[in-house]
Amino acid sequence: QVQLVESGGGLVQPGGSLRLSCAASGMIFSNYVMGWYRQAPGKQRELVATVTSGFSITSHDSVKGRFTISRDNAKKMVVLQMNSLKPEDTAVYYCNAKIQGLYDYWGQGTQVTVSS
Repeated sequence: QVQLVESGGGLVQPGGSLRLSCAASGMIFSNYVMGWYRQAPGKQRELVATVTSGFSITSHDSVKGRFTISRDNAKKMVVLQMNSLKPEDTAVYYCNAKIQGLYDYWGQGTQVTVSS
């Protein structure tokens, strides 16, 4: 079955960096749009960034210039490099694999806390 396993979350001070990784298995990785979403307490889950099989990237305005999404089809991994972190980036971050209208898979989530 499809599995998405996130890693790399944690506690970081404002202005710091974290690197989130998502390892996929049980799927033809290159067929999927891969993405990162986040959900802060009391808020709806929101898109952070996505990367298509053709490496086209979409990202939320609030993270542009700070976060970078990338994928490695050979390793079946998607990475979110987060720089210049702010307290408002605090959330549970989820890895997502999607083929529109067909498949939509989620990881278990990893906590990112930005606090001094």
